[in-house]
Amino acid sequence: MPRTSSTDGIRFAFGTLTALPVRVTRWDRDAARAGMQCAPLAGLVVGLSAAGVGGVLTLLGAGPLLAATATVATPAALTRGLHLDGLADTADGLGSARPAEDALRVMKQSDIGPFGVLTLLFVLLAQVAVVGQLYQRSWTEGAVAAVVSATAARLALTLAARTGVPPARPEGLGAAVAGVVPRGRALLVTALVVGGAAAAGALLGADGAVRAAVAVVLAAGAAEALLRHCVRRFGGVTGDVFGALAETAATAALVVLALG
Repeated sequence: MPRTSSTDGIRFAFGTLTALPVRVTRWDRDAARAGMQCAPLAGLVVGLSAAGVGGVLTLLGAGPLLAATATVATPAALTRGLHLDGLADTADGLGSARPAEDALRVMKQSDIGPFGVLTLLFVLLAQVAVVGQLYQRSWTEGAVAAVVSATAARLALTLAARTGVPPARPEGLGAAVAGVVPRGRALLVTALVVGGAAAAGALLGADGAVRAAVAVVLAAGAAEALLRHCVRRFGGVTGDVFGALAETAATAALVVLALG
């Protein structure tokens, strides 16, 4: 087996976690390990793109609500809505109150049930409301929030792929990446993301640096709570669960930034 390079990891991260035209050249456990460690890097690019779209609309005279809607829509477009779809499917599975095997079947169905619809509605409303509120203060606050939340969302994926977290199925993306990231590496990536968020928040002053760092930590905590519940409920993680974790972390980070 050839040695995994940083390029393999970056290709895996962008090729599986975004809709950007990046070809995955290796699909094995080593590449998955490197790729999931690079997941926050993909989040950074998505967040910068979202902030850029909001900035362009703001310069063209759009109001905070329209700019916020476009900012929230950009990550969905850059992931083909996969994370939102995973959130809806996971909500349907958890809300079904069925045994694990039946709940996993519910999640694999192509339609979205009432739990999924309601969860999508409230999550997207919350995200647009927060970004709109921050854009009303300044574009910089909204841009920092877009970058921090998108990066925190992908950090949740790195942490969910750590050693000890089992897959719920023997196939699919969940099985491909479950347990590939050593715990020490996951903690190192977490520290780097928290530090990077603090640096971004520093654009808003010392208060902003602390708030951004806390937002990442609490976002990771919210995703961890959902992860543990899903592992108990389904027996492990699936690709849908990974999507739900990303959206949960992103929303939690935004709420913390708004409350700050």
